[in-house]
Amino acid sequence: MTERISAREAIALVTDSFAELPCPEEEFPYDGPLAWEGYGDARARAAARTGEQESVVCGTATFGTASFGTTIDGRAPLGPVTAVLVAFEFGFLGGSLGRRAGDRLEAAHDYARTHRLPVVSLVATGGSRMQEGMLALTQLQRVARQSALTRDAGLAQLAVLRDPTTGGGWATLGAGADVTLALPGAQVAFAGSRVRPPGADPAAYTAEAQVAAGSVDALVPKDGLREALALWLDLLTGRSSGAAPVPAALGDAADLPATGWDAVRRARAGGRPRAEAYLDAYFTRRAAIGGDRCGGTDDGVLCGFGRAHDGRTVAYAAQRGTPTRPAGYRTAARLVRTAGRLGIPVLTLVDTPGAANDADAERRGAGPAIADLFAAIAGARTPVTTLVIGEGGSGGALALAAPGNTWATPDSYFSVIAPESAAAILKRPEGEIRATAGQLRLRPQDLLDLGVIRGISPHRP
Repeated sequence: MTERISAREAIALVTDSFAELPCPEEEFPYDGPLAWEGYGDARARAAARTGEQESVVCGTATFGTASFGTTIDGRAPLGPVTAVLVAFEFGFLGGSLGRRAGDRLEAAHDYARTHRLPVVSLVATGGSRMQEGMLALTQLQRVARQSALTRDAGLAQLAVLRDPTTGGGWATLGAGADVTLALPGAQVAFAGSRVRPPGADPAAYTAEAQVAAGSVDALVPKDGLREALALWLDLLTGRSSGAAPVPAALGDAADLPATGWDAVRRARAGGRPRAEAYLDAYFTRRAAIGGDRCGGTDDGVLCGFGRAHDGRTVAYAAQRGTPTRPAGYRTAARLVRTAGRLGIPVLTLVDTPGAANDADAERRGAGPAIADLFAAIAGARTPVTTLVIGEGGSGGALALAAPGNTWATPDSYFSVIAPESAAAILKRPEGEIRATAGQLRLRPQDLLDLGVIRGISPHRP
């Protein structure tokens, strides 16, 4: 279990300045709408103990001021970003959501939309407030509505999950954010600790488990939160027009392959530059998202947002040369849609022998996941730029490719099917695989002649 800190301590930990918003306060019966005996006394004791009048504190905050004019990890300086900040006070009736908390959250999101500000939520809650019954539970619908309106307005939402984050707070502000970070060791689950089945594995109800399941993007230690939030806000508020520039080709292969089999062999070479090398060369700094929000992750696809050398924010989805799993396609689709809402162009790097085709991939919905990514790119609200940097294996690669704006490096190929598979389907002997590769016209120059790609990326050693 991570150390529990108050709402004000959490605010001081991550911000450079904070100004509380006026609190909408309606007339409220002393013992609440259900006349729950002792509820008013419990609220009074919570207020005296915490110094707060409700379970959430809302205001405007600046992030990154301490980094302005300096660098993070030796990279370019970050400027200050203003955001609406919501911090839960767990000491006030377990950070529970009631009608007044809903009033504050609605007002905070309304302020964010009016002033075009992102929203950061520092969540620590045990769920809905039982002393207010169904009126408390329906606050989740109210919060979800406000979050949806803020999302539709093209404003970023970030969440930091403190200990504990359970119930409706997790299922709305936490899991519904564009980027979700968590403190190591925090309890994160829909089911609170007192309502779980007997004998349930406690490890399943942790931030670490949620990262592994693709529901949380990353664990961030307490002393790294300020820097992490400053970086994320800097990236997610960087709206930009125009497509992402095409990366320069890396490595030693400046000349084009002589034959189709030469193209295949070069794309499969172990020493060829991979996604990490291209991302390092393209961005001055970047931050990764992780997980498909459907229970899965795929280490073979790198997704996130970065600051390119021209100063613009660009979202990226990059294959790492392995068969892409359903979670990889879903994570990439999530990235494309998030970037579209935030007005950020997308760069995809294609490098896969194809979609994973094992039984587990089929059980996890390989076809629907690929279809979802095709749909996300086809309906992208911001420009998508694609560079094929290695193997382009059939539909599993094409799903990441931008129609009309795909480029290739000299050491890549793109094919309707792998030469070995084509030869097998045609019942050709193994000795004809190389000739089959030529017939498929999969070399970069073939793709250019066919109009499949726009061009071959210029080489940079």
